[in-house]
Formats: sequence, C-alpha cells, structure tokens
Amino acid sequence: MDPLCFAFRLGVHLHQGFTFLHGSHLYIPPARYLRMPAPIRLRELIRTIRTARTQAEEREMIQKECAAIRSSFREEDNTYRCRNVAKLLYMHMLGYPAHFGQLECLKLIASQKFTDKRIGYLGAMLLLDERQDVHLLMTNCIKNDLNHSTQYVQGLALCTLGCMGSSEMCRDLAGEVEKLLKTSNSYLRKKAALCAVHVIRKVPELMEMFLPATKNLLNEKNHGVLHTSVVLLTEMCERSPDMLAHFRKLVPQLVRILKNLIMSGYSPEHDVSGISDPFLQVRILRLLRILGRNDDDSSEAMNDILAQVATNTETSKNVGNAILYETVLTIMDIKSESGLRVLAINILGRFLLNNDKNIRYVALTSLLKTVQTDHNAVQRHRSTIVDCLKDLDVSIKRRAMELSFALVNGNNIRGMMKELLYFLDSCEPEFKADCASGIFLAAEKYAPSKRWHIDTIMRVLTTAGSYVRDDAVPNLIQLITNSMEMHAYTVQRLYKAIFGDYSQQSLVQVASWCIGEYGDLLVSGQCEEEEPIQVTEDEVLDILESILISNMSVSVTRGYALTAIMKLSTRFTCTVNRIKKVVSIYGSSIDVELQQRAVEYNALFKKYDHMRPALLERMPVMEKVTTNGPTEVVQTNGETEPAVLETKPPPGLQPTSQANDLLDLLGGNDTTPVIPTAPMSKPASAGGELLDLLGDLNLTGSPASAPTPAPQISQPPFLLDGLSSQPLFNDVAAGIPSITAYSKNGLKIDFTFERSNTNPSVTVITIQASNSTELDMTDFVFQAAVPKTFQLQLLSPSSSVIPAFNSGTITQVIKVLNPQKQQLRMRIKLTYNHKGSAMQDLAEVNNFPPQSWQ
Repeated sequence: MDPLCFAFRLGVHLHQGFTFLHGSHLYIPPARYLRMPAPIRLRELIRTIRTARTQAEEREMIQKECAAIRSSFREEDNTYRCRNVAKLLYMHMLGYPAHFGQLECLKLIASQKFTDKRIGYLGAMLLLDERQDVHLLMTNCIKNDLNHSTQYVQGLALCTLGCMGSSEMCRDLAGEVEKLLKTSNSYLRKKAALCAVHVIRKVPELMEMFLPATKNLLNEKNHGVLHTSVVLLTEMCERSPDMLAHFRKLVPQLVRILKNLIMSGYSPEHDVSGISDPFLQVRILRLLRILGRNDDDSSEAMNDILAQVATNTETSKNVGNAILYETVLTIMDIKSESGLRVLAINILGRFLLNNDKNIRYVALTSLLKTVQTDHNAVQRHRSTIVDCLKDLDVSIKRRAMELSFALVNGNNIRGMMKELLYFLDSCEPEFKADCASGIFLAAEKYAPSKRWHIDTIMRVLTTAGSYVRDDAVPNLIQLITNSMEMHAYTVQRLYKAIFGDYSQQSLVQVASWCIGEYGDLLVSGQCEEEEPIQVTEDEVLDILESILISNMSVSVTRGYALTAIMKLSTRFTCTVNRIKKVVSIYGSSIDVELQQRAVEYNALFKKYDHMRPALLERMPVMEKVTTNGPTEVVQTNGETEPAVLETKPPPGLQPTSQANDLLDLLGGNDTTPVIPTAPMSKPASAGGELLDLLGDLNLTGSPASAPTPAPQISQPPFLLDGLSSQPLFNDVAAGIPSITAYSKNGLKIDFTFERSNTNPSVTVITIQASNSTELDMTDFVFQAAVPKTFQLQLLSPSSSVIPAFNSGTITQVIKVLNPQKQQLRMRIKLTYNHKGSAMQDLAEVNNFPPQSWQ
C-alpha cells in the first residue's frame, strides 16, 4: 500500500506534514509531498502595500514578502519563479534591495517559455549592469535568442543588449545585431537600429560594421524604422567626421522625408495634436543641424524646408512649439540666410508671449545665445524681454536680466538703465549683486555723460550698496576724481544721500571720501548743476563724527570718515581745534587700523604741522586700471596695489623687462630680485621728513597721507629709511673702507659704504663707475642680486653715460637690508655700449669689509 494512502487511513495529520506509525518507527514522507502554499500574486502584493499607513508598516510587509521569496528561491520552485521575480522588481522600483534575485533572472532567461523570458530580461535590465560580472553569464543566452525563430524573443534580446550591454558583450554580439539590421522584418529592424546605437557608444570602432546596413534605412516606409534609423545616423555623424562627410549626401533625402511629413494628411497612427509624427520631425531636424553645420551646400539645400516648417507649424500646442524650437536651433547652427535667421528670432519672440513658463525660459536662453551674432534682430523684442523682468519665476527673471544687459548699447542706454534700476530696486536679494555689477559695466562702457554716469552709480549704491562688489567704491572715486567739473555737484549729492542714513556702507565710504576731498566746495555752495545747499563746517563734521560712532559703520567705513575729517583740517578754517580733538580721541581706539591712523594724524598736528597742507592736498587725477600680461598695476586713490611693480624707467635705469635676468645671477633659487625705484618727483627734504615721520613712529602700515583705508602694501622696513630730516648716515660708518668691485676693459666700479642712521641693519652702498678708455660708454645699466636673507633696493643712477679718460663718474645708490648680520655676497651684471658694440659681463663681489655688514 502507498505510504501516503496509509497515512490518510490512519488519520494522522499534523501541521507541518503527515506522520504515521509504521511498526515501531515514526515515518515522515519526502519533501515533494510537503509543498508550501502558493505565493500571493503581484496584484495582491501591490494592494497590500498600498494599505500600509506608515513607512514602518510598509517596510514590515516588504521584509515578510522578501523572506517568503528567498525561501521559494532556495527550494528551486520553478512554478512560481516568474511571479516572485515580478514582485521583486516591484519592490526594487519602490527602492528596496532586490539584488538576491539576479541569478533568478538568468534562470528565467534560459527558460523556453516566453512569459519567463519576458520577466527575466526585464529583471536583467533593472537589476544588472556592466559593473557586475553576473551580466557576462547572459551573453550566450542573448546570442541564442538573437537567432531565435520567434521575433518577439529576438526583440527581448535586442532590448536587453541595447539597454545594459557592456563593451565585451557588444563586441561579441555586434555581428548578430548587424544581421538583424538587414532583415526585412520592420519590428526587428527598429530594435536592431537602437541596439546598434548602444553598440557604437560602447565600442566606437565597430561603427564601420553598420555602414552597409544604413544605405537603405531611409527608404523604409515604416515610421518606427525611419525614426530609429535617423537616431542611428545622428549618433554616427556626431562621433566620426568621416561619417559626417559620408552622410551629407543624404540631405536631399532627409529634406524630402520632412516635406512629406509636413504636407501629409491626417494619420491617426502617428498624429499628435494634429501634427504628423512630431518625434520623427524633431529627430530629422537635429540630424539636419549636424549635417549643415559649417557646410554651405548642405545649408543651402535645407533652407527652404526650414522656412516651410517655421511658417506651417501650428503653435497653439506644445507639440508644435517643440518642432519650432528645433527648427530655430537648426537655423541658428547652420549657415542659413539672414532672412531665415530673422524669422527664427521672431519665433523666439513669439515664445516670450507664451503663457507657459518653460517656453519663455527656453526662448530667453536661446536669444541669449544668439544676441552676439544677430544683435539687431534681437533688439526688436527688447520691450518683451524687459517685461520678463517682472515675471514671478526667478529663473525667467535671471535669464531676462542677463539678456537685457546684453542688449544695452549707446543708443538705448538711458531707457535700459531706467528699467534695470527699477528692477534693481524691486528684485530679490540674490539678484542685486549681479544686477549692480552689470549696471556698473554698462554705464562705464556706454555712459552718455559723466554726470549721468555718476548719478547712475550713486543710484545703484543708494539702492543696493550692501550688495555691490568690493571694487565699486574705488571705481566710483576714480570716476569722481577725473570729473573735475562735477566735484561740487557730486559732493552735494552724496551729502544729501547719506544724511541720516548710513545703512549703505559703500555709499557712505564714497561720500566720506568726497566730503574729505571737496568739503570746501560743499560749504561754499559753488554747485552750478543744481540749487546749492547751505551747510556749515560744524554740520559737515557732525555727519562724519556720526559715521564714526554709528553701529552700522564697519571698520573700513570708519577709516574713510577719520581720514576725511583729517583732510578737512586743511579745507576748513574754523574747526581745526575740533578736528584735533576728534583725531586724538581715536588714538586709543580698540580698532588697530583706526588707532594707527589717529596716531599718525596726531603726529602730523604736533611734530610736522608745517607739512600737513602738502600731505593732505587734493588727490591728482587717477590712472585707469591697466593690465599688462600677468602683471596688473592698479591705481587706487594714489596707492599702487600690484603683485609686481612695473615702472617705466628713465634713461639709464635698468628696464623692467630685464629684471628677471637677475634671477640667473645666483641660479634663481636663493636670490632676491632688484626693486627698481623711479626718481622722486618731490624735493628730497619734504619726502625725507615724511619718511622719517613713519620711521619715527616705527610703523609699517599705510603712510600718513593715505587718503583711503585701502588694503596696505607690505614694504621692507628699510624703504622707510634713508631720507631723514636728521643726519642721513651714522658717523661710525665713516671708518668703513671702500672696495673695488669690478675693474675690466677700462671700466672700474668702486663701492663706498655708509650706515643708515634710522636703521642700523641697512647698509647704503654708493657705486662710482669710471671709464679710462678713449671713448664714452653709453646706455650703462648696473644690476645686482643678493641671497634671499637680504633685501636689495637700487635707486636710479645719476646718468647712463660714463665719460672717457676718467673725466667723470656715474653714481648710483644701493640699499641693502641685512637683519641677520650675515656676511654680504652680491653678484652684479653690467650692460653698456662701447665702440659700437653691446657689452655685457657678470661678476661676483665677496670682498665686502666686515664693518659693512656687522
């Protein structure tokens, strides 16, 4: 008797299976009789998951179902493997891990049932990629299915290979794809064309394999095959210039296909909103754009059809707008006619009137790209573009702002600036910085008058002073300084602008600077451009003092205000004592910068009062910012802020272009290059007293005459020494013996030494060059280099010609800072013309007397 029947007869039925007694043993039937209950269907799982009220409840359901699926996989349950993988893919779409189903997908792919293959290939496309080695196990199955007798199985294999095939798989299976691309079955040809696109992207060198198969693709009547063929041709043209040249002969055929699509009647199978196959039209337009780029013949062949598409396409639906947008891009990218380009820009202008924000954004972006090449055509839509500044969408607003600045020129500067200033006043904070910068640049380039320029910049500072760039203040100060006839008008406008309102720090800084420079014009009421205001000296000082004590004033602004008050001591006559008192108060300020300025200004009042009018006189006209290669020289309020100082030397001073030659003297690794110094433009006595003032205070910050709190330039301390109201050199230096540094070919150079009185670490070397030959030595240039532990400064020579027969000498001063008291070493380079020949020589000087450096 069968054991199972016997168990039923005994009536022994337990929860985990059947059990019965056979003799004295407990009998358990085989596992094939103990099947698990059938798993729930995918639809039931979806319904159950949707009933979950919380994320934790959903996660619990998923974990429970995943456990059941794992158990089923372990038992090799072929009956429900397809259902379990389908549920696993749904969980993967929800974001839960499903990697344990990868091998099950491969088993389904190897199955002979189409339903299993369909789910298996779908799972492979979702769960596998080329980074995982498991996908290589599919290669043989895909190859077999590509040669399957059923087109739908072949289609599944093509889809999978075109989705996640790696470069190795593409190399192995490219031949099968190429065969299917030549088949007469349109269902397989369209899938093979898309699969070929993927193969070309992964392995570009296989492109030529598909070239024969593309010959007749465009003759296909099936829209699907035609669409995928255009995609394949586009990919090949983008990746290979040779293919691009080869396929340019297809332009007439593409034009004919596009014309048939436009002129064809209603086709329910491919119609979208009344337009026949818009997807194919867009693809053809993109391919024409690639083929017509930089090619006159191809561009000429497609001009007419592009004009037809642009004029005959319906714009009431998004479908038509998509085609028109591709048409515009094609027109702008090929060598099209000027009338056609104007038509394209007019289409973009119509897009700006569309209610759809996406279309308006696309139009603004496209116009921004074409404004440089078709400026006049874009100008016709200026009013519409300006209206977009009022749009609520921030992305549209930003694009409209950028395009508005691109449209500014000398003819519309006043009207455009009016609109942009209105926009600056009402826009969000994130736009103010870019808008202010754009207004500054446009005003500087196209300003119709200096007064308009100054008024515009002041309006920006009043509206968005806290958002402007750091260079806005010095640029406006430079503009005001160079507009001499506008000084009285500007200082009056600025005084009224900051009266009682110090919130815009940039505006307050410019106003403080102008009041300090032109306060006398403000008090005298000499303004002719507008009605002058009546202001007293005390009222002006009240404004500046309130800036100093205002909580809104930053350190830089206070520096401007204090310097302005100091300058007014030479412009005002009745308030000098009050100014002295204000300056002395800030000598103990906790702000180091403010304290330093106050101390310097106090010293001017007490010890150097006779120099104060000259030091605080009005600033001269400032030079424009100039850029020369990598070296940039910026004149800001009379202070130079370059990384490398380049000065145009007078005759006899070494050219700046030769400064780098000094790096070769000591190998360029441990040398300090020469700092050339131009001749002083003021008498040495006045300059010496100023430098001695700074040396007396032992400061290395800005000079007392610094008109603005601009960033300071660190200078070697010895640059502040040397010229003094006291005796220049120490008497003990008189005992330092002189040396002969060079003597050759009739040229002799002697060094004499003196020690600076104000800085013992500075040795002043005076060179004397003499010529014992019968002819003069001309264009004489002396250059020197020292190790990095020293600092070297060459002053300008007395001449560039050394007279013959020792009848005269050239003198030049060298200052050497030796803070570590090391033995001095120097290499010199001599350049001169003698007897019609250019002479050059190098020498090393190591015989400096110990007294010169100890």
